[in-house]
Amino acid sequence: MSPPGDGRSRPRPHRALLLHNPSARRGERALAAAKTLKAAGIEVRLVECRDPHLVSAQIAWHASDVDRIVLAGGDGTLSNAAAGIIKAGLPLGILPLGTANDLARTLGIPDDLEAAARLIVAGKTRRIDVGEVNGHLFFNVASIGLSADLAACLSPELKRRWGKLGYALAAAKVLVAGRRFHAHIIGSAGDVRVKTMQVAVGNGRHYGGGSIIHEDATIDDGLLDLYSLESRRVWGLLLKLRAFRRGQHGAWNEVRTAKQPEFVIHTRRPRAVNADGELVTQTPAHFRVRAQAVDVFAP
Repeated sequence: MSPPGDGRSRPRPHRALLLHNPSARRGERALAAAKTLKAAGIEVRLVECRDPHLVSAQIAWHASDVDRIVLAGGDGTLSNAAAGIIKAGLPLGILPLGTANDLARTLGIPDDLEAAARLIVAGKTRRIDVGEVNGHLFFNVASIGLSADLAACLSPELKRRWGKLGYALAAAKVLVAGRRFHAHIIGSAGDVRVKTMQVAVGNGRHYGGGSIIHEDATIDDGLLDLYSLESRRVWGLLLKLRAFRRGQHGAWNEVRTAKQPEFVIHTRRPRAVNADGELVTQTPAHFRVRAQAVDVFAP
């Protein structure tokens, strides 16, 4: 420690904005993670945010007073924060509190919040891509068809009460009612017209609680991974579940895949687009990647 008046000053401590929802499932665990950050000498501004749609506004309000953003929440909260994080230009720390935590899984961030906090303390960052559909940002995947139908069925109460079992119950309902629809997929390599149950466009690697969008997908390659699920019958999907978990579904004739930085998808009638678990827009849908857009504290 420098003595007073020697002309030298101590380095200013790191300052983190930690946004959390105290009413969220496991929300109280964010407070324990905050203690881990404080014990390491990081000043923590703890701010409650009960509405995930206001996260970006909260980041904008506090960004000038901190040097990092820490979010305690799930994939939906992170997607809602993406615009604010990019505008602030600050590194992101993730404390996974969601049901699926697919972005954390992609980045190797542990579910244990104190272990996740220690990654933020360690200070190592990784620059990652962000996906965009019709101006709405997402980290993991955006889709049209079954996943959008699932998002419509999966109420916050169902997720809060049943967790991952709630996903399974809603998915079973959606699969039984699943039907193919007409889509026109346009990319830099050409365009194709298909009848499909789902078109998914991935920015990251994991989605849907651990499924893999493509076996060689990464979140920092500057590309989007598309698949179109063109099985005629729902039972055909069940045969492919193991392949989907591993990202090897492209080996099936009924699954079309492509890897490009941009896609446009039209449907005969407007269809909802689900981005990281939330219905955000509808077709026609313009997907593009924002390469190397965010720095994240990660292994």
